[in-house]
Amino acid sequence: MSTNQNNTIPYIFPQTQKSTVLPDPSTFFSPNLVSNPLPTNSFFQNFVLKNGDQPEYIHPYLIKSSNSSLSLSYPSHSVSSTVIYQVFNPDLTITSKQHSNGKHVISSYSDLSVTLDIPSSNLRFFLVRGSPFLTVSVTQSTPLSITTIHAITSFSSNDSLTKFTFQFNNGQKWLLFASSPIKLSHDNNNPSEITSDAFSGIIRIALCPDSNSDKEAVLDRFSSCYPVSGNAVIKEPFCVEYDWETKGSGDMLLLAHPLHVQLLSNKESHVTVLDDFKYKSIDGDLVGVVGKSWLLKANPVSVTWHSTRGVKEECRDEIVSALVNDVESLNASKIDVGSSYFYGKLIARAARFALIAEEVYFYDVIPKVSMFLKEAIEPWLDSHYRTNGFLHDHQWGGIITYKGCTDESEDFGFGIYNDHQYHLGYFIYVIAVLAKIDPAWGRKYKAKAYSLMQDFMNLDTLSNSNYTRLRCFDLYKLHSWAAGLTVFSDGRNHESTSQAVNAYYAAALMGMAYGDINLVALGSTLTSLEIHAAQMWFHVKPDETMYESAFTEENRILGILWANKRDIGLWFGHPEWKELRLGIHLLPLLPISEEIFSNIDYVIELVEWTLPALKREGAEDGWKGFVHALQGIYDNEIALQNIKNLKGHDDGNSLTNLLWWIHTRGDGDDNRQEGFGGST
Repeated sequence: MSTNQNNTIPYIFPQTQKSTVLPDPSTFFSPNLVSNPLPTNSFFQNFVLKNGDQPEYIHPYLIKSSNSSLSLSYPSHSVSSTVIYQVFNPDLTITSKQHSNGKHVISSYSDLSVTLDIPSSNLRFFLVRGSPFLTVSVTQSTPLSITTIHAITSFSSNDSLTKFTFQFNNGQKWLLFASSPIKLSHDNNNPSEITSDAFSGIIRIALCPDSNSDKEAVLDRFSSCYPVSGNAVIKEPFCVEYDWETKGSGDMLLLAHPLHVQLLSNKESHVTVLDDFKYKSIDGDLVGVVGKSWLLKANPVSVTWHSTRGVKEECRDEIVSALVNDVESLNASKIDVGSSYFYGKLIARAARFALIAEEVYFYDVIPKVSMFLKEAIEPWLDSHYRTNGFLHDHQWGGIITYKGCTDESEDFGFGIYNDHQYHLGYFIYVIAVLAKIDPAWGRKYKAKAYSLMQDFMNLDTLSNSNYTRLRCFDLYKLHSWAAGLTVFSDGRNHESTSQAVNAYYAAALMGMAYGDINLVALGSTLTSLEIHAAQMWFHVKPDETMYESAFTEENRILGILWANKRDIGLWFGHPEWKELRLGIHLLPLLPISEEIFSNIDYVIELVEWTLPALKREGAEDGWKGFVHALQGIYDNEIALQNIKNLKGHDDGNSLTNLLWWIHTRGDGDDNRQEGFGGST
């Protein structure tokens, strides 16, 4: 077994030869970072791909870097019934007046920040998420240029030349604070540029969110304390703590998005929320928070193997009948191994049979299910490839597939780090079930099981240096991203909240099977946060104001959430096929699914909005099954009849699983439980 470059942690899966599709990480990362696993789904990913010149949304600004300058935009919104996106206009561009060439370099990064250097311009930008200030360190005495696409209509300073005010003809008012006097000049012959004499020190620039003098006073008050980095730590179950390294003096001001505000524990964090200090954002209003550490407390979620209510006794025979038929058809030799995603879905579908069999006390089928699962998954774990399998890439630090390492279109881009939690979540689920029903098998494959899990859930890169930290989960946005090493003008994207939930839920189950309380806690915490985020940003509710009315009136669920866009579109189907939008945020159907859709009033709105689409010619029964599953939450009898009339099922679903779901929902008002977020 080979070991990594530091000869400390063994590679569990065979190493790839150099991938033909992965970009060179040394282009934009500083040399001291390239020897470590690197992020492949980060909030700043565009800064390190191709030319590194596509914008990223670092709340509250869109930020774009070129070879010698950095531009920021306080974005306006474009809204229709199908899409909402933020428009990038370079409101301010900062560079040095001296001749410069080269490129920007990422010199450090963390969950809450990235430091971007432009060495040729002597500029270092501390890009801290949620900072109303853009903070730049001018590292050597350098003359600067600040330009805008707007006309500068007003330019003034205080007597000490440490604060300047710019007003533009688009109504924006910007403030510039300097750590020492700086001589700025505005020539009326060049109405869109401000220049400086040579300067070194700290400059902070902020948009004043409105003309209210109180808002400017807030920025004045907190201009002296600046964060240079920030970390998110999961110290205990369902809690995330933010801590920032700061310089300067006084208290620190940052901005919280709506989910932060919902989860923020003011008393334990010792923070002050400035309810009237707000910036607009596609994620909802960003609210000022004063304090150098935050504590976010999510709602606890109970990870269980089986349903919370149990199967109605009078319905067990119906489930057993379907179970016998579904298990009888299992044949590992007939599974197409061409796609890691579809393969994972198929074997996880079978793993459900073992757990449903336990729940209905029909253990006779479990040996056959166990045999099928072992025959199906062991070639992937033992690297006995037929046409596909897992490999380890040390260039970026992670698992890719045999097919994916030479063709970025294979396995939905798994070889360029797309969708890792989606694919691997299914494999982890199968391993968890097998380790539960056959502990000896579980012990044999434990190292490989953990390696798969750590590819997307590694918390500590010091103890396991084969993988980057939390590859997919964003501890600032509090949900996953799915798109890997691909440049997108709207940043990362996320199309399936439920498959992300499945990954963290499966990891928690695997922790239960192995008696690993730390893994149970981590998996449960990420599951809870993913559900919170799904309900906050993906579930479109008619009585809420998260999105503009033109969008909300026509939609009940998103297709894809981008960092900088909300879209009803999908990667795999027409956006008006509403059953696909519902289904991709429900599959796979599991006990945890009821937590995602715990708001009964919303479920009714969503299903009734979707049902007309099922009458379309060509609507597939596999997707209809997910609609009727949610229908079963509030109209059990009609949903059951609709499910019995289906002639086919999604490749990760089955009649057995749908009947199990329907017969564990309760009746009528029993389903009107309190929602996950405390609402009904």
